[in-house]
Amino acid sequence: MASSEIARDINRSSVLDSIRIGQPLSRADLARQTGLQRSTVSLIVDELIDERWVVEGALGQLPRGRRPRLLYLNTHRAGIIGINVMPRQTVIALADLNTRILAQESIATQLDPKIFIKVLCSYTQRMIEHHPEVAFEGIGVSVPGRLDYEAQRVEFAANLGWHRVDLKEPLERSTGLPVQIENAANACALAEVWSGAHEGVTDLIALTVSDGIGTGIIANGHLVRGPSGAAGEFGHVCLNPDGPECKCGGRGCWEVYASNVAAIRNYSGQKDNGTRTPEGKLSNGSGTSFADILSLAERGDRRAGRALDEMARYLGLGMAMLVNGLAPAVIVVVGEVTRVWKRVSPIIEQVVHECAHTHAATRIEPADDSKQPRLRGTIALVLQKHFRPRLFA
Repeated sequence: MASSEIARDINRSSVLDSIRIGQPLSRADLARQTGLQRSTVSLIVDELIDERWVVEGALGQLPRGRRPRLLYLNTHRAGIIGINVMPRQTVIALADLNTRILAQESIATQLDPKIFIKVLCSYTQRMIEHHPEVAFEGIGVSVPGRLDYEAQRVEFAANLGWHRVDLKEPLERSTGLPVQIENAANACALAEVWSGAHEGVTDLIALTVSDGIGTGIIANGHLVRGPSGAAGEFGHVCLNPDGPECKCGGRGCWEVYASNVAAIRNYSGQKDNGTRTPEGKLSNGSGTSFADILSLAERGDRRAGRALDEMARYLGLGMAMLVNGLAPAVIVVVGEVTRVWKRVSPIIEQVVHECAHTHAATRIEPADDSKQPRLRGTIALVLQKHFRPRLFA
């Protein structure tokens, strides 16, 4: 049975999340939206104001009667550090309670995790020290790899070359803040339903396309991790057992055909999956980057265009698998490939139409990369402790 303390926590979170989503709101608005008694809402709001989570603003307008005082989140109360680890670059950001990015900087992602963690801790400490006016709530970290969620440890990140790496303990020790780590694709899914264009959607897949392929799955209102935390590794589903070798140790994985690295390999006519220099820069012999291929295709280069068309075809094949197996309401594509969405989207849609026969009404949409979905997901990791969105109970 639920204790009275649990009930109070749920009511408090419901009020706080309603303010976050609908601000500005009056106490009467909150009572209507949450279904709580007005007296209960008033007690909770007074407590949130005392703790500086919420502030009162201007008077609202009513046709008659006493004008209500409107409520807002106190964006000056707390800050969250978000860290997005990618194969070549890591971004460290400070955000407020509305997930608005206040400051950020980038560092190189070193191949040696020990060296990288030392540098990361130093830069994170500096970010905190440069904002003494902020009360920090915690740190959220996204990593492109498989995690042990119970231990909060990176078990295997193929495109980083990491095995059993502990980011949590060094960061907590150096900053004194609680740290929450999440798979990058899951962080993107969290961002979409927390403060993105698909807020409130209960069946969604965030498909991250970069050096690898990641899928963050929300099904029936819950983030799917599985008992070991390895659920959603569709990037390593085998499409061709005789295909090119994958960094995971298998062959013919989806990401070998549909990732940025695959497009570089196709463009360069190389048979390997690409290697990294000591600085972490991707190299496929020719020195061509995925950004180069995008730019060349936009300028009409046929060879670059063919590489992107092949990438789109394999993206479509993998998405058809997702539609057949999970039938989500929407698949949100995250990554640089969305820059050429007008080119790749018709190919993806055609392949999905030909290969997905469940008649699921799944929409395929590009994420707004300018809103940094991975970073916003890391921030939501920390905020959900207080707001407890419905989707992540």
